[in-house]
Amino acid sequence: MSRGFFSSPAALTAFFLLAACGAARADAIATSGTAVAIALPLVAGGISLYQDDRMGLAEMTVDTFATVGTAYALKHVVHEERPDHSDAQSFPSDTSALAFAPAQYLWDRYGWEYGVPAYAAAIYTGYSRVEAKEHHWYDVAASAGFAFGFSKIFTTRYRPPGLNYGAEITPHSGYIHLSYNF
Repeated sequence: MSRGFFSSPAALTAFFLLAACGAARADAIATSGTAVAIALPLVAGGISLYQDDRMGLAEMTVDTFATVGTAYALKHVVHEERPDHSDAQSFPSDTSALAFAPAQYLWDRYGWEYGVPAYAAAIYTGYSRVEAKEHHWYDVAASAGFAFGFSKIFTTRYRPPGLNYGAEITPHSGYIHLSYNF
């Protein structure tokens, strides 16, 4: 006769411990998501400083302030109730805005190699806000959309300073390219 999984005392104990820790797990996810949201602008700024890219640092600052400022302003204009019913300031997620703004900046400024890991961290922040019942999924999506839009307005592609050159040969002609970025 086969006994079920829950007939084992160890399995029952593990099940009840996991059930009891559900609230603590949600708090841990929310806390870690907030920490990631705070860390992302600091990491993006550090990358810009490492690249000696002061213009990029300024663009990231403007992009982040515009994104978070828009989210914060809309939060006080649009009265959307949070999933946990704690207040009516759910839309949009300012914590997610803080995470997605530097992620999109890194993608637009330095390319997908920097953008993909940053977006993974920003998506985790968005997940944590939904999992903690602080926001609806569309609150997070709106914040990501604001970050995308403001980054397209304020962020330019990084071009390292110095001499850039190249050559191209075709069957009927040849090209030499020289430029200097300041």
